[in-house]
Amino acid sequence: MPPPAPSVVRIDGPWRHREVHANGIRFHVVEAESDGARPSPERPLVILLHGFGSFWWSWRHQLRGLTGARVVAVDLRGYGGSDKPPRGYDGWTLAGDTAGLVRALGHKSATLVGHADGGLVCWATAVLHPRAVEAIAVVSSPHPVALRASALRRRDQGRALLPSMLRYQVPRWPERVLTRRNAEELERLVRSRAGAEWVGTEDFSRTVEHLRTAIQIPGAAHSALEYQRWAVRSQLRGEGRRFMRLMKRPIGVPVLHMRGEHDPYVLADPVYRTQHYAPRGRYVSISGAGHFAHEEAPEAVTEQLNRFVGQVYG
Repeated sequence: MPPPAPSVVRIDGPWRHREVHANGIRFHVVEAESDGARPSPERPLVILLHGFGSFWWSWRHQLRGLTGARVVAVDLRGYGGSDKPPRGYDGWTLAGDTAGLVRALGHKSATLVGHADGGLVCWATAVLHPRAVEAIAVVSSPHPVALRASALRRRDQGRALLPSMLRYQVPRWPERVLTRRNAEELERLVRSRAGAEWVGTEDFSRTVEHLRTAIQIPGAAHSALEYQRWAVRSQLRGEGRRFMRLMKRPIGVPVLHMRGEHDPYVLADPVYRTQHYAPRGRYVSISGAGHFAHEEAPEAVTEQLNRFVGQVYG
């Protein structure tokens, strides 16, 4: 069978699909339908950024549930319906993508919400483009310096995080593993990191079906892995050390961190260490959820986000 076209991610729902040009490439974005309260450009902007192996669909619940704001979910560079350039998967470029999207959507600043790799983009944008960021909320995405320290100093976090990231460093083979047999490896990863209450539900099955299809779009698997490769390889280069030095700057915007209480991939220690970089942040444990709290416990996460956004713009 031929590989799927990028259009497979244009899933119907109470939202509209758009293409937006920013930072030199084209992004596929999905915007929640307006509730009619105020014209969208006049409401505060919330941008939703997905994690590894996913696409905008992971925020379907929040697209419908977040109120009082203009809510836009993005296919990150290299994913879904967005462009898949051969390079640009470093922290600086990804932060530039997000700051560019804020401007391209007609706003001066936004609240950024990210899961996993999308959370790293939130942290980086808040430091490198502070004028574009009103606040950040992240799901299972500790501060990058805190996560690195925890992975290197604690055996449990190192065992959870490093084996897969190190396997991804070799060329070509990880792309093949991730996409062969209809991308069954991606389903295995999601199952291994999700909480037991979500696995086996109809929502889980539908989500995994979408993920397995989207990662087989030409270029998507390679792009997804480039995020992981840069995260590791940059630590051995001057650019990575420079990036980490910059990330040590205090975070001057409101921060909300949410972590599923049963997350086996991001443990509690790096979240605790994150408080050093965002001491005034709010840290919430989501009951019964694993690594994908925004999908596993969408009502709880959406409630936290609505409260957080209301405080930011209240």
